[in-house]
Amino acid sequence: MTDTTGSNLRKGIVLSIAKNGNIPKNDLKMNSASYFGVNSFNDKIMREKLPKEVYRKLRDTIRKGSKLDMSIADSVAHAMKEWAIEKGVTHFTHWFQPLTGLTAEKHDAFLEIDEGGIVVERFGAHQLVQGEPDASSFPSGGRRSTFEARGYTMWDASSPAFIMDSPKGGILCIPSVFISYNGEALDKKTPLLRSMEAIKKTGLRILRLFGNETATRVVTTIGTEQEYFLIDRSFFYLRPDLQITGRTLFGAQPPKGQQLEDHYFGSIKERVLAFMEDSETELYKLGIPAKTRHNEVAPHQYEIAPIYAEANIGADRNQLVMEVLRKVANRNGLALLLHEKPFAGINGSGKHNNWSLEDSEGNNLLDPGKTPEENLQFLIFLVATLRAVHRYGDLLRAAVATAGNDHRLGANEAPPAIMSVFLGERLNTILNDVKDGKSIQKAEDFLIDLGLSNLPSIMRDNTDRNRTSPFAFTGSKFEFRAIGSSASVSFANTVLNGAVAESLNLIADDIEKTLKKETDFQVAVLKVLRKYIIETETIRFEGNNYDKYWEAEAEKRGLPNIKRTGYALDALTAEKNKTMLINQKIFSDSELNSAYHTKLEQYVKTLEIEAETLVNLVKTRIYPVAIDYQKQLTDAISGLHDLKETISSAGDTVLTNEVAMLNELNTVLTDIFTSIKILSDTVEKGSAVTDLSEQAKFFADHIVDKIEAVRTHVDRLENITPDDLWSLPKYSEMLFIL
Repeated sequence: MTDTTGSNLRKGIVLSIAKNGNIPKNDLKMNSASYFGVNSFNDKIMREKLPKEVYRKLRDTIRKGSKLDMSIADSVAHAMKEWAIEKGVTHFTHWFQPLTGLTAEKHDAFLEIDEGGIVVERFGAHQLVQGEPDASSFPSGGRRSTFEARGYTMWDASSPAFIMDSPKGGILCIPSVFISYNGEALDKKTPLLRSMEAIKKTGLRILRLFGNETATRVVTTIGTEQEYFLIDRSFFYLRPDLQITGRTLFGAQPPKGQQLEDHYFGSIKERVLAFMEDSETELYKLGIPAKTRHNEVAPHQYEIAPIYAEANIGADRNQLVMEVLRKVANRNGLALLLHEKPFAGINGSGKHNNWSLEDSEGNNLLDPGKTPEENLQFLIFLVATLRAVHRYGDLLRAAVATAGNDHRLGANEAPPAIMSVFLGERLNTILNDVKDGKSIQKAEDFLIDLGLSNLPSIMRDNTDRNRTSPFAFTGSKFEFRAIGSSASVSFANTVLNGAVAESLNLIADDIEKTLKKETDFQVAVLKVLRKYIIETETIRFEGNNYDKYWEAEAEKRGLPNIKRTGYALDALTAEKNKTMLINQKIFSDSELNSAYHTKLEQYVKTLEIEAETLVNLVKTRIYPVAIDYQKQLTDAISGLHDLKETISSAGDTVLTNEVAMLNELNTVLTDIFTSIKILSDTVEKGSAVTDLSEQAKFFADHIVDKIEAVRTHVDRLENITPDDLWSLPKYSEMLFIL
């Protein structure tokens, strides 16, 4: 008898979801402002808990970027401990971001025993400022061996400490950098903080040229729009590929996917809305101002976005957003999928990194204002950013390169791997006028009037939105759309900051040199701008980046189009890129080599895991189903053959159909068996390549396509196998049942 246990389990889950559709109501009505930040050691809490002088010095460290005064550390630690204990916290951790791209923590209790054997709760300056986790098992690109275990975490005072609720209390989390025994960065945060320091110095240099003597800092700000998928947790547990790799390694397309475009900004399902509301509650408690939520393009795809923050704080918040979403999804019987392409054939997920510059007085330096043609300072920061993307497009591509993101970039759902910039008609006209030496024409304000008496006219923005561009100017910021949904945003922002800092320095140098010959400041600035506008023309593109025309045009312009990570990562070793990052004091040479080797290892290992998972699933879950179906068909054919002489001539036709079905099944089985044999042999061959860079290229050239070849055949099998035999949840279930 055919074993349909797996299929029955799958169908039982579908019925269970349908029956349990009621969402428990939370009658607690609270204004979000009443509990916002209650789990964050923020400015309000510090003002309440710290002595005035201690608070002032710590505030200067946070707001002005000044060095931490160690004389106040004991007071801060005591206040932080007392605040945490009041909330039932018993443990603390230095919360850091190793090169895995995830977060890490080692919990220590406040509890200590003094010399008299008395139990006390203690947390001093040394414990606050510095920790010592084992560094040997984190990725280091070969810089640290297993026997060289010592590493240090150090408090980043500019990012607020917070309490992460736990089942029976909470953990005091201290945002920290992570460095080796020799002082080298082993994390994502340290280079980001260095890049922000580079921006501070060069940005202030530009402001001083324009006579601004009051600003004390220039900082990068980011706002990350986080995309994600939700499916029922029961489906997740029935899909080993989702559990292990984060994506479905096979799955036949249902008749309906996203082609009707009916999910985007649609009404949010009640179960999903309950999850979103629970998530926002947790985020608000942490002081994370989640602002927007909505349905995304693909079925069961959604987005959350917070209000902007300084780059290191924004990066910390994005890590916490992903962590909180996972926890809340699990509590709500859901599974959160952050892979860039969890389902083939529909839009994948990214995170749009909205990047801008701000001075210490709160002025957005990328805000063109009402008259960008008169705002020379704005044009300098704009053109410096263009120069950064033009000069270091390959490095920005490497900064977003992962095996998962390769599935998404250039798939007509996300920007291509070609780095280009969209500015919009008005800004392009201004730059072209500067280039041609023309007087910059003032643009007329454009009103949109619908001609309806009960609706007001609205002012059209200076810039349209181009959702196909990887790097689009959207009014007062650039939207870097190429970062993958599961990635840390730190590395991409680090690279971008460094490239812009270098460009600002070069522009400042040129302005100062020009002013030695040209006494008119405005004329001197326009001369320098013209030089860089001409230099960066090739990356400005206003059209549809999804169009094949753009690939051909970009090639003519000499823009790289590196589609796979195994090749994209070479930019990390290019001399011009290394020189920039080292000169800006963001990375040392060894730190860059470490980042390069770590990313190569992660790429190769990801593909190895996917290949091994796929082969295992085919052998243990897919092939047995096919054999069951084969037996059914064989038994049916045998029975029909025995009855052939006693039934009408229609029996010949029926028998012919059954034989054709069996032949088709046998062909598919042969193709599956052949393709997994080829995949296994190729992985074995690739694993034997000793040079890591060459191994990554081998996997890019040979493994990715062979994984897809197996998938193609398995999807064919799914489409011809009776539903009562197929044990694994299908796309039509995972994408449409919640």
